[in-house]
Amino acid sequence: MRTEYDINNLNPRKNPYAKLMKKQVTINLDESIIAYFKEKAESTGIPYQTLINLYLKDCVQHNRNLEISWN
Repeated sequence: MRTEYDINNLNPRKNPYAKLMKKQVTINLDESIIAYFKEKAESTGIPYQTLINLYLKDCVQHNRNLEISWN
């Protein structure tokens, strides 16, 4: 193996998976929401944050409309 490489001769290309990467955000959720997804995470073996992401992704894919009621 060489001790030094000439990186100028490499073929730089963009990461084709960069668009699929996740972005970290801060979001305020009710304790009951977190508890619900943590409970589901224990029964499925999937991390709760991943479950929340999957649920939101499903909402986007199926173009679900929100039903909001202020109780």
